[in-house]
Amino acid sequence: MKLAETVTFGGSALDRAAELRGDSEALAEARLDRGARTIVHWRGKPLMCGDRQGELARLPLDHPILREASEPPLLLGREDGAVIFAHDISPWQPEGQDTESVGAFRDASSQHYPGTPGDHLFYDLKQKMWHMSPRDAELSATARAVMGWHRSHRFCSACGSESAMAQSGWQRNCPACGASHFPRTDPVVIMLILHGNSVLMGRSPGWPEGMYSLLAGFVEPGETIEAAVRREVWEEAGVSVGQVDYLSSQPWPFPSSLMFGCKGTATSEAIEIDPNEIEDARWITREEMMQVFAGEHPVLGPPRKGAIAEFLLRMWLADKLD
Repeated sequence: MKLAETVTFGGSALDRAAELRGDSEALAEARLDRGARTIVHWRGKPLMCGDRQGELARLPLDHPILREASEPPLLLGREDGAVIFAHDISPWQPEGQDTESVGAFRDASSQHYPGTPGDHLFYDLKQKMWHMSPRDAELSATARAVMGWHRSHRFCSACGSESAMAQSGWQRNCPACGASHFPRTDPVVIMLILHGNSVLMGRSPGWPEGMYSLLAGFVEPGETIEAAVRREVWEEAGVSVGQVDYLSSQPWPFPSSLMFGCKGTATSEAIEIDPNEIEDARWITREEMMQVFAGEHPVLGPPRKGAIAEFLLRMWLADKLD
């Protein structure tokens, strides 16, 4: 698929500077560069700036906000020859600001750190991802995913002792048994299942009214991507699938997935959902999908901008899957 890497979080050719992660002397020297910068996350929300708040705020390494960080920064890589880090200031407690919405399915709240410019606000990445440049999207997705891994993998899976951050945030080492642990990514298939002029759409219980998406599911151990597509569609909707082709992938840092976007050709049309898996599934014609994107469909709302489901559906409508 020629446009595969134009998907949100699809990559920006970031130099991840892996050779610096364990080189303390070179890293210390790189920190002294006047161009060195950091991005800041609070409870998974990146600090953004500008009129549309779609640009990551890049701060110098001596900025006062970084005093709120309780852990060492994560080395993200290099930009224009200078290193760029990510700091997590989740311990900060905003006073008099909305924090109840943080972590909700749709978090439209924003938080402002005292002393920063008025246009510097923490926003939910899902709400702003489609505004972001490819570089900003890659930086924020990387930071969110690795920071989330550190929060959920503090303890050694081999012996249970608390592990420590190493390799500039790209590793955790256990001081008790010597085991090393690395950030994980969970493979997920998401499927553009076609039958003639129609695509299969479904919705999960608890989703907002009108929200439908492509079917998706985790790849199981010992399973190929193609097999996972066929199994998930059969389990969720009772539809059999023949030919499966890979289209595009998307890192999805909510919390740590890699979405494999695939196209599948249905060999059956009847739908029989598993209510333990999904709430509803239906075939939507190309003409109906154009209504969906225009916000004019009587049942389905427009897909989430920036998500790979929206990307694949848009490519299908434009006949750009090849």
